[in-house]
Amino acid sequence: MTNERSSASSTKPKLNFRFVLSGAWIGGFVFCIIFAIATVFLGNWQMDRRMDKVAEINTIVDNYDLEPVSYADASHVFTDFDEEQKWTPIKVRGEYLDEDTLVARNRPRAGRPGFEVLVPFETDSGDRLLVDRGWLPLGADASAPDAVPAPPEGQTELIIRAIPGEVSVDRGAPEGQVASINLASIREELGYDIADEAYGLMAAESPAPADAPQQMPEPQRDEGPHLSYSMQWFTFGLMSFVVWGWLAYQKAVRNREDELYGEREEDGFISAHRVERVKPVKRRKGQMTDEEIEDAMLNG
Repeated sequence: MTNERSSASSTKPKLNFRFVLSGAWIGGFVFCIIFAIATVFLGNWQMDRRMDKVAEINTIVDNYDLEPVSYADASHVFTDFDEEQKWTPIKVRGEYLDEDTLVARNRPRAGRPGFEVLVPFETDSGDRLLVDRGWLPLGADASAPDAVPAPPEGQTELIIRAIPGEVSVDRGAPEGQVASINLASIREELGYDIADEAYGLMAAESPAPADAPQQMPEPQRDEGPHLSYSMQWFTFGLMSFVVWGWLAYQKAVRNREDELYGEREEDGFISAHRVERVKPVKRRKGQMTDEEIEDAMLNG
């Protein structure tokens, strides 16, 4: 028996993959190529987003905890900003222009909506900067803070971190409020010049006021899931070719079994045995059929 099986297996025809040259299979392979190109594009897009986050994290690590530099050495940061200078601590002396205080709307923090307090600051050298003093929650009517703490009066020393201005948004805001920290728009609203490349996020002020907005939290140093998303897209592109090859292999196996066991039905199932038609047995003239014999026995 073993010899018969080995003999039968040795006579099996080889798998034939010529069918992949047909239009349908070529079209499927072309689809795999297009799909792979799309996944490579999406994977690279996620990788670029990751690299942007990594660059941001590196900037935070390099600058956030530095010793503050004097405004005289870093005044150019606010008028000719470079991303590598973001979060740089700068020590500056001057006075707040309290009468021109603004609040920026729609500033969530820890899942709570609120505002950020923006106050122009005139340095001892006569330059004017915008300083973000911190965050306030919504007030009772949800359209403004209940109260905006006043900054220190007179000569004040600040430690601020340089932040680039934001893009303008197509949204209005009530008087005394702004929809975004767009420095060009705020300069127009104030009616005098302020540095329009960057503003200062307040880290400390002296003398310290009795009441102040909540300090903004340290920026997160998390690059997010972009690397895993990128790897997933690359894997999807590779898997499309794996699936196409697996389907081709299964098709070749079925075709070989068709040759071994018989005709293949149009719906794709293999008939393992050919069914022979049973020929009717002719009875001689005058001979009773089985049904007639049965009826005669029942009728006595």
